Amino acid sequence: MTESTDLLIDTPAPRVRRLTLNRPAARNALSTAQLGLLGDAFDAATDDDAVSVVILTGGEKIFAAGADIKELASSTPVTALLDARVAHWQRIRRFPKPVIAAVCGYALGGGCELAMHADITIAGQGARFGQPELNLGVVPGAGGTQRLARIAGQQIAMKLILSGETLTAAEAHACGLVAEVVPDGEVSARAVALAVKISEKPALAVRLAKELVLASRDMPLEHGLQFERKAFSTLVATEDFREGVDAFIEKRSAIFKGR
Repeated sequence: MTESTDLLIDTPAPRVRRLTLNRPAARNALSTAQLGLLGDAFDAATDDDAVSVVILTGGEKIFAAGADIKELASSTPVTALLDARVAHWQRIRRFPKPVIAAVCGYALGGGCELAMHADITIAGQGARFGQPELNLGVVPGAGGTQRLARIAGQQIAMKLILSGETLTAAEAHACGLVAEVVPDGEVSARAVALAVKISEKPALAVRLAKELVLASRDMPLEHGLQFERKAFSTLVATEDFREGVDAFIEKRSAIFKGR
């Protein structure tokens, strides 16, 4: 697993891996190299059976203030089309295990897009979310126009993208961009506690549940219901299903093994 001072990797609890963006001098602006490190870290977590949940954070002051503008300044249509960043974003997007974003401070541009790659976002009361790319003469390039409209709705997406204004944590929560808002000093602890709770669930069921919910955005309801029923039927054949049922009947805590 690759680690650099630009990306800190630790284990705050069993089966929980935390990835911390660490470019404070650049306000955690997402460089190509840093996105590559994130892609490497997510790939490593995919193949690591000891990791059930990933927490993605920028620390206690700022999540990420956007892309690295100094890098983008030299872009041409050709370099933008062939940009290695696209593949790095795809690796993050395809991660099959749950991702919790723990957001303090600003999550703007690429930072907001990165938070939207998470399955659950915990925000501090002082967090701010926005897509100000039009101020630079471009549009969001890592899914901002697509994810924001799907998550928060067309009206909110249009307002943020066209005006460059930001949403407070409370506003982001109200429109579904954020799952939960807590005091700024409690963001990390809450993210870890939630990650631990998820990590204790049966891994196969968690993985399929994430896949089902994400698929619901892109398929008709009838197809989604069929997909859900097939997943349910598959999980009935697992050892974890039998353990969960037995534990419930016997009034004890289940011990899941991921099979």
